Amino acid sequence: MVSGNPLTPPNTASVPAAASTSAGFGSIAAVAARLHFLRPSSGKGFGGCGILRYATGGYPRQSSPKLGQGIPTQARAHQCVRFCGFDTEPRCRHQVSTISSQHDPYYRFNDVMYRWISLDNWTYSRTFKTPFDIRKWQKVNLVFEGVDTVAQILINNITFGRTDNMFNRYSFDITSVIKEVNFVEVHFLSAVSYAAEQSRCHKAYSIPPACPPPVQKGECHANFIRKEQCSFSWDWGPSFPTQGIWKDVRIEAYNHYHLIYFSLTSFFVKSAQQWSLEIEAIFDVVSSKPIAGLVTVNIPKLQTQQTFSVKLQPGEGSIVLLVNINKSSAVEAWWPNGHGKQTGYNMTTTFIMEAGYQIEKFSKAYFRTVELVQEPIPGSPGLSFYFKINGRPIFIKGSNWIPADAFQDRVTYDTLWLLLKSTADANMNALRVWGGGVYEQDEFYNICDEIGIMIWQDFMFACALYPTDQNYLESVRAEVSHQVRRLKSHPSIILWSGNNENEAAIASNWFSIPYADREVYIKDYVLLYVKNIREIVLTEDKSRPFIASSPTNGLESVKEGWLSQNPYDTHYGDTHFYDYSNDCWNWTVYPKTRFASEYGFQSWPSFSTIEKISSTEDWSYTSNFSLHRQHHENGNDQMLQQIGHHFKLPQSTDPIKKFKDTIYLTQVMQAQCIKTETEFYRFSQSEIIKGEGHTMGALYWQLNDIWQAPSWASLEYGGKWKLLHYFAQNFFAPLLPVAYEDKGVLYIYGVSDLHADRKLTLRASVSQRDDVYIFVLQTTAIAPFVSLDVGRIKGRFSDNGFLMTEKKKVVVFYPWEPTSVEELEESLTLTSLVDVV
Repeated sequence: MVSGNPLTPPNTASVPAAASTSAGFGSIAAVAARLHFLRPSSGKGFGGCGILRYATGGYPRQSSPKLGQGIPTQARAHQCVRFCGFDTEPRCRHQVSTISSQHDPYYRFNDVMYRWISLDNWTYSRTFKTPFDIRKWQKVNLVFEGVDTVAQILINNITFGRTDNMFNRYSFDITSVIKEVNFVEVHFLSAVSYAAEQSRCHKAYSIPPACPPPVQKGECHANFIRKEQCSFSWDWGPSFPTQGIWKDVRIEAYNHYHLIYFSLTSFFVKSAQQWSLEIEAIFDVVSSKPIAGLVTVNIPKLQTQQTFSVKLQPGEGSIVLLVNINKSSAVEAWWPNGHGKQTGYNMTTTFIMEAGYQIEKFSKAYFRTVELVQEPIPGSPGLSFYFKINGRPIFIKGSNWIPADAFQDRVTYDTLWLLLKSTADANMNALRVWGGGVYEQDEFYNICDEIGIMIWQDFMFACALYPTDQNYLESVRAEVSHQVRRLKSHPSIILWSGNNENEAAIASNWFSIPYADREVYIKDYVLLYVKNIREIVLTEDKSRPFIASSPTNGLESVKEGWLSQNPYDTHYGDTHFYDYSNDCWNWTVYPKTRFASEYGFQSWPSFSTIEKISSTEDWSYTSNFSLHRQHHENGNDQMLQQIGHHFKLPQSTDPIKKFKDTIYLTQVMQAQCIKTETEFYRFSQSEIIKGEGHTMGALYWQLNDIWQAPSWASLEYGGKWKLLHYFAQNFFAPLLPVAYEDKGVLYIYGVSDLHADRKLTLRASVSQRDDVYIFVLQTTAIAPFVSLDVGRIKGRFSDNGFLMTEKKKVVVFYPWEPTSVEELEESLTLTSLVDVV
């Protein structure tokens, strides 16, 4: 139940010959050694108004000499839960499956059975030998890329650091305490306990919500800890408030200076008709005097090389370089999936500073621009809300991303690749990384860069109000600064968004705040998202837009003091829309909005997915297990209600068959519902009706699952496609025919994502088979109302006047009198609606 790093045997560490986060070196300027912690032990934490989080279940390492040897299976499994529950080895979970699947934290009711782990305090510790001569280095840091979440760090029994933010990077100066042999400890405090204590310490006024709804079986006060909010539970996920070292931890030693952050963002200068790159490098400068040197940037394929004279100031020194791309080189821009290539260029940046120290940074340079267009629309009140990529309007097609597992150590590169490749395979071009999860790992964004998936990136605040005391704001500022610096080089990220639904929470008064008290919460909202988060984003990254919340009215919300009266106004910004009571096949219930960033319907995952974490007595739609897994109030009944609008409910006397049939129908229902709604949004992009329309985005809720349970996902836990995902391949197709009926009139739309009109060419070949003739039709584009006519030759066709959506179609002609292939070919006329001028 704890996330972590790969382990090596005790007292060993991997030390690259000349490596650190800054890549390679000419002369050795720094060394870095990864630290690998062994199992944690339970114990008392440290007091005070601190931070808290819950621990997830990993399992013993197969190589461990201390666990599992000479222990009966049952006892060994128990020890797994106690000790390896906080192991940092991603592979350790596999051994549990050989012991018993019943100890999987996702098995049946284990999310409740393992709650005790999150309520305890845990300590990681190990002894290690320093793998370098400490006398040769001016500074030695212990660096944690991610600590989950509240911890006290000691080396050789000296406390030198504390952590309270899962999303921050921590670097502690241990130059004065490190020895040849060292003992390091990380004392974790329960996230649940810490959050509760922080809430108690905030006495001036309440910060709602206190606790999740009972149906979620979760923990309270998640908004008081800077940690993955859904780890305390959500309406689609379990409560596993993990604690542990969830990202890389290492020791770095260096002289003079050390590269901490390196980023590059592209711009297109219209006046010069030229691409440029802004390169930013941030250093820790140990020297007491400024350090001068040269920086050379080389992009061979673009015939671009520039050298700059630079000077680093003591402390945190930064360099900002502007590289103009050679105009004689043809730059291929980065495009979203379905709109072009995702071309990147290899780039080398070489820092040669005083004393001969050299750093070479290898990176990939991408070129793309993004603009969020909010401007008046003729014939409509309000403003548009759409994205231009490289100057071209793009309809955003996709879904919403949640954490792929409650235990981040189980989310591998292969996991991410499978889910993201399935995204692209379903003709999606975008995902929204939702604000109640985590800022995803580097591999996630790298894959999105490679396959053209645009990212709407929320900051990690969701469905709650948040404190704004000085300590909390300082932690948030460090978090936002770190994450923007870490992520801004990725062309896939097209938008920063301050939070999920918190503007709507205040505007719609979700938490029943008395009107007289409302002003203090509005002030807190503006202080957190505008005066802190937005201020940092605009300082750190000028290459992409920022909005304060989702849903929002965009510029209209800004005009109203950042909190609009109705953030769901269809004439502005984006909307979230859910309706489980009306018939989902009725397109008239859906809002003709500018941008639909959340909408959806639930279904159950397939029986094969449920079977792995349940037992025979659970295989009923009304079993205790089925009720336990449903974290959305009345969710199971709502699915049956939607099914009942168009299908008969299963009536089998075999309970397991009835359960399987019900699962099947929930998926059929979900797929058809979201198909109807998505097609409505897609055909609304080109029209304004009663002042509404010009819809330019459809992101359904949600793409993936965090565990095996009923949810809004189209991809089950493990990546299996639901019927919805197969439907998405079609309703997100680049060319889409949509038909709907309104007051007795049938309307047919042809929706295209193509950048140029597709010329329609219809061809037919004729052949004879026995007494009938076979017409093989081929088309280069969707052809509406295709008509075949053979003049005076008597007979009938097997089909005619059809909508041709496939490239090839076979039609049979039944002659009523003798004819021939030659005669039919000479008489044939092909007509479609496109031919009518």
